[in-house]
Amino acid sequence: MASYLLRRLLLIIPTLFGIMLISFLVVQFAPGGPVERVIAQLSGMDVSATARISGGGGDFASGAEPGSSSAGSGDVASKYRGAQGLDPEFIKELEAQFGFDKPPVERFGLMLWNYLRFDFGQSYFRDIGVLELIGEKLPVSISLGLWMTLISYGISIPLGISKAVRDGSRFDIWTSAVVIVGYAIPGFLFAVLLIVLFAGGSFWDWFPLRGLLSEGVSGATCAPWNGAFDLKRCVTVVIPDYFWHLTLPIIAMSLSAFATTTLLTKNSFLEEIRKQYVMTARMKGLTDRQVLYGHVFRNAMLIIIAGFPGAFISAFFTGALLIETIFSLDGLGLLGFESIINRDYAVVFATLYIFSLVGLVVNLITDVTYMWVDPRIDFESREV
Repeated sequence: MASYLLRRLLLIIPTLFGIMLISFLVVQFAPGGPVERVIAQLSGMDVSATARISGGGGDFASGAEPGSSSAGSGDVASKYRGAQGLDPEFIKELEAQFGFDKPPVERFGLMLWNYLRFDFGQSYFRDIGVLELIGEKLPVSISLGLWMTLISYGISIPLGISKAVRDGSRFDIWTSAVVIVGYAIPGFLFAVLLIVLFAGGSFWDWFPLRGLLSEGVSGATCAPWNGAFDLKRCVTVVIPDYFWHLTLPIIAMSLSAFATTTLLTKNSFLEEIRKQYVMTARMKGLTDRQVLYGHVFRNAMLIIIAGFPGAFISAFFTGALLIETIFSLDGLGLLGFESIINRDYAVVFATLYIFSLVGLVVNLITDVTYMWVDPRIDFESREV
C-alpha cells in the first residue's frame, strides 16, 4: 500500500507539469493578450468578449518574442494590434509589467518555480493577490457545491435503492420518467424557468434574484472569530436568508446530478441483487431487509461511496458558470470565465494549477476510499 501511494504521489509531478505545459503553449497561440487588451482600452477599441475570442493573431503579431534581439525598439509597437502611434517605451513598460519582456521558456520556468512555493502573484487587472481573489469567490462555490452534493446524494441513494428493490413496478416506471426528464433538461434552462415562476414577478415573487444574502444582512454575524458575532441574529436572520437565496440555484444545479446518482445507485444494486451470494443468503432464511442491508449494500455502494470524495471536493471548484450568471452569484466559475476573456493569465494559470493539484490528490483519496469500503481491493498488485 505504501509503495502504491508513493508511486501515485510521484506521478502527480509529471502529470501536473504536462497540464501546465500544454496550457501554456495553447495560450501562446490564443488571440489577444493582456498587453493587447490594455492597448485596446487606451485606444477606445476594447471589443466584446466574443469579438475578442474570434479575432485573429496573438500578442506577437510579427512572430518575434518580446525581449529577443530580433525585436528592435523601433518595431515594438508594431507587434501589437492597435499600438501604432504609441510610445515604444510605454509598450516595453507594459511588457515588463506583465512579464512578456522575457522569453517564453524563462517565463514558464519562473511560473513553475513560483507555483511550487505557492506564490501565485497578483491579478493583472485587479489590485489583489490571486489567492485572496480565489478566497473571496470560494464561499459562493462552496455554498453551491456543498449543498448540491449533499442534497443529490441524500435523495438519490434512497430513491435508487427503492427503484432497484421495486424494479419494473409502477413506482419504478414513473420515477424513471421523472429522472430521465430531469436529466434531459439543461440546468440553466431550468434555472430560467424557476426565475420566471418564482422570482421574476411573472407568477409568484417568492425568492430573490441575486446574491447569497439580502442587502443589509452580513454574514460576519455568524463568524465566531469575528467581533461582530451575534448568535441570535445569525440563527434567526442570516441563516434563513442564506438558504432563501440558495433555494433556486441549488434546485437548478442538483437536477442533473440527482438523476445521474439515482440511476447509478439503481443499476449498482440491481447488479448485486442478481448475484449468486444473494440467493444463498435468502436460502439460509435471511429476510429481504437483512440481505439488502447486510450483504448487498456494502458491495453495491462501493462505486458510489468511493466516488463521494471526488464529487464532494470537485463540486467546490468546478463552478457553474451559467447558474452563477443567471442568479448573479460571483463564484469561481464566473471568475474563471472572466479571467480567460480578460486575458488575466495570472488568475487563469493559478486556478488551473490549484484545481489540477486538488483533482489529482482527490483521485488518490478516491482510490484509498475504495480500499476502506472494501478491504479485498489490493493496491499493491495494481499497476499505476
